[in-house]
Amino acid sequence: MFIHLGGDIMVRSKEIIAILNHDAKEQAITADFLKQEEKSKQTTVISSDYIKSIVLTNKEIYYSPVSSLTLNRRAQGHMEIQLDKEEIDS
Repeated sequence: MFIHLGGDIMVRSKEIIAILNHDAKEQAITADFLKQEEKSKQTTVISSDYIKSIVLTNKEIYYSPVSSLTLNRRAQGHMEIQLDKEEIDS
């Protein structure tokens, strides 16, 4: 399943490691962590006008205009669909 992050960007739900609120970047530990991650991963800013969340994957960091709460709901919805499908298949 895919999760729409905003704009034309969709990411496989399996690839998502974390979804952070953009305000979390103000905390020293989170800011340091993101600086280290940005050195080794590609960074994509979906909308430079407004950033509400940060989505981490193995290969990329996305700065999204969609709130972290909305993205988490989308991810949860995809997980429920996946679990229902696995129950049907077994």
